Amino acid sequence: MNKTELINQIADKTSLTKKDSEKVLNALIETVTETLKAGDEVQLVGFGSFQVKQRAAREGRNPKTGEALKIAASNVPSFKAGKTLKEAVN
Repeated sequence: MNKTELINQIADKTSLTKKDSEKVLNALIETVTETLKAGDEVQLVGFGSFQVKQRAAREGRNPKTGEALKIAASNVPSFKAGKTLKEAVN
């Protein structure tokens, strides 16, 4: 499912127009992004939680040349599914 299809599903399941559904989805994405950038976690009970995890610096290899290179430490977004979502999928 892509973003357009998700917007259509939201519009179908609510009394919102597609335009309003798109605004809601964009606001959700923007809010989650801003919260993660601030270093906080977003928990949606039953669905899951979004958080930022730190990836340590490590040594990697260029697959083309085999040359060793250093990969800098970085922060990466992470999603952990909640119990209700896991049960719904299984």
